[in-house]
Amino acid sequence: MQLVPRANRRASSPKPEDGYDSGDLFSPSGSKDSLSSDRVGIFIDGSNLFYAAMQLGLEIDYSKLLKYLAGGRRLLRAYFYTGVDPGNEKQQGFLLWMRRHGYRVVTKDLIQHPDGSKHANLDVEIAVDMLELAQYCNTMVLLSGDGDLTYVVNSVSYRGVQVEVVSLQSMTSDSLVNIADRYVDLAKIKPLIQRDEVSDRVQVAT
Repeated sequence: MQLVPRANRRASSPKPEDGYDSGDLFSPSGSKDSLSSDRVGIFIDGSNLFYAAMQLGLEIDYSKLLKYLAGGRRLLRAYFYTGVDPGNEKQQGFLLWMRRHGYRVVTKDLIQHPDGSKHANLDVEIAVDMLELAQYCNTMVLLSGDGDLTYVVNSVSYRGVQVEVVSLQSMTSDSLVNIADRYVDLAKIKPLIQRDEVSDRVQVAT
């Protein structure tokens, strides 16, 4: 299949199916959202986001991030994919907080390479989940700059789903930008998702 940039088009409204009816939908504020019929699925590449945030000197408020990515639409699912070190208690605490605040966390144990670095590739998990949810969403938001995901973005788009890509421009594959319906540079939304002192205290206390 040839990958070519697409003109913007409006996706058709999906029909409710078993397991994905309106009872499964929630807004980032925690209340049922009846203002929009546009269903959105969010897919966050945790490793890609971590390194992008380091580049920007950004401390992310994940509640603000979820609210921004949902954009007032009916949130179907928000997935967060990351490699994990089972012995890292701080990381486990962070992931527990994420699960309790609107995210579905998908993990894979980190693999240590001969050079001492650790890595976990979750591209397959992201691709499978995007394909599974495509029939239930009008829009999908992918927070990643990984060019390996270009093919699944193209496949999802041919099913009538609008795809938005959010990532740091300097860490984003051109092929991914070209195939998306909309691209947002993470640097431009930094003030909207920056953690402040109040949210710091709230997240520590939760």
